[in-house]
Amino acid sequence: MNRLKEKYTKEILPKLTKELGLANIMAVPRIEKISVNSGIGPFRENKEAVEVFSEEMSNITAQKVFARKARKSEAGFKIRKNDIVAFAVTLRGDRMWAFLDKLISIALPRVRDFRGISEESFDENGNYSLGIKEHVIFPEVNPNTTKGIRSLQLTIVFNTKDVEQNRYLLKSLGMPFRKDDDQR
Repeated sequence: MNRLKEKYTKEILPKLTKELGLANIMAVPRIEKISVNSGIGPFRENKEAVEVFSEEMSNITAQKVFARKARKSEAGFKIRKNDIVAFAVTLRGDRMWAFLDKLISIALPRVRDFRGISEESFDENGNYSLGIKEHVIFPEVNPNTTKGIRSLQLTIVFNTKDVEQNRYLLKSLGMPFRKDDDQR
């Protein structure tokens, strides 16, 4: 069993049930899935760079990526219908827990001048979104052989819309939020 998933089931789940005063264990907040998206931008003309990035993103998420194609042509951006414009992955189950563990304990601490992530990135449905400027912070990517730096957009989807409960769950899992005095 994954280290973070084990921590959730053995420590955090009973603690949340007790502290939030929930009678039903199914009402306890939990993470349903993590969506990882990245646009390829100007690299779409370079087929080798697109293939390398697709492989790197697959290595980061431990799952094959889904190529997102343009729905219509856009002459201003030199995009034709059905051109690949982005890659997406939806992680669930053990792969989701492994990715979240890697994100919290390895990738985020590797960000230069890292002071924590914002606590304010929750949407109206209680989901948390996080942008990563450089995909090379993940250990699977060799920054010396990559064909360009890409950004990633992560969305952590919860089973509940209660932002405070979801924030408490992420803090319990070890998400490195910024301290109050650093929030800007």
